Amino acid sequence: MLFVSLRDLQWRLRRFIIGVAATGLVFAIALLISGIDASFQNEAERAVESFRADQWLVSDQAEGPFTSSNLVQDSVAAAIRKEPGVTGANPVSILHATMRVPSIVDINLIGVVPGGVGAPVPSEGRALGANGQAVVDESLGVGLNETFRLAGVAFTVVGRTSGLRFNAGTPAVFISVKDAQKVVLGGLSLSSAILVKGSLAQAPKGLKIMSNAAVLSDLQRPLEKATSTISFLRILLWVIAAGIIGSVLYLQALERTRDFAVFKATGVSSRSLLIGIALQAIILAALSAAAALALEALLAPTMDLAVEVPTSAYIALPIVAVAVGLIASLFGLRRAVMVDPALAFGG
Repeated sequence: MLFVSLRDLQWRLRRFIIGVAATGLVFAIALLISGIDASFQNEAERAVESFRADQWLVSDQAEGPFTSSNLVQDSVAAAIRKEPGVTGANPVSILHATMRVPSIVDINLIGVVPGGVGAPVPSEGRALGANGQAVVDESLGVGLNETFRLAGVAFTVVGRTSGLRFNAGTPAVFISVKDAQKVVLGGLSLSSAILVKGSLAQAPKGLKIMSNAAVLSDLQRPLEKATSTISFLRILLWVIAAGIIGSVLYLQALERTRDFAVFKATGVSSRSLLIGIALQAIILAALSAAAALALEALLAPTMDLAVEVPTSAYIALPIVAVAVGLIASLFGLRRAVMVDPALAFGG
């Protein structure tokens, strides 16, 4: 039966190849959206880690520094630095802005104290040193020593970071906190939070302390609906893949009705028939998974969003593919079991 199953695939090779290509594309799309989902989580974690703070001080009316418009006075930082257990404290402004490079793009504009807590560590170039300078993420497409303007103010790029984006791939642009306040807040000495290095025992009146984990949750919250939708779409793609494999096997089972009848009339057990059909499903699913890996590698660089497929997704793909194939083979299995051996002697 194993030999017969392989020969049957060879006989219907064109249909088999089409099934592999279609299922492989579905698997590849599932990998891509898994990678996009993972990139949303990874970029948020990288963003919070990049500030290298131990605690965040925000308004007690704010849900977090990334999603709230409740600001704090910069002068609080000076008082916090005098508290026991604190080795550093600086204000940070986390704002939204647009710029032309040359088309209009959205950016996460972050104001920090040059050399202070929260100042970025560039992967190329040098660190932020003074007003009028900027450190940008490489995804923005602005090179070192190039100049851009925000609200009529010129900035020179002195450094670039790698992979420092958040809010679905929006690149981060770091400038001094004074420049950020001048560009967006009309020069008011207000910031989104005070970044603390060390351990502050108690927050001043009107403020609250947030951990990095709480800040990360604040940053990820706006994307929760998007990520849950992505997870639902991934499940739908597995269902579609099962449907494709199932339809291919069911069509083959319909065409092999007389063959199944002959096998059963000559003493071949239903178990052997089931093994043969399951083998076809496994081969189709395994080759589709291999095709998916190649397609994902080709398609990922064309995506506007970052695609960071986790290792676990690559490991799970062949396992899920085979499982989907076996489930889909039930369509053909049922047809094979129900065949009447008397058909082998029909005209």
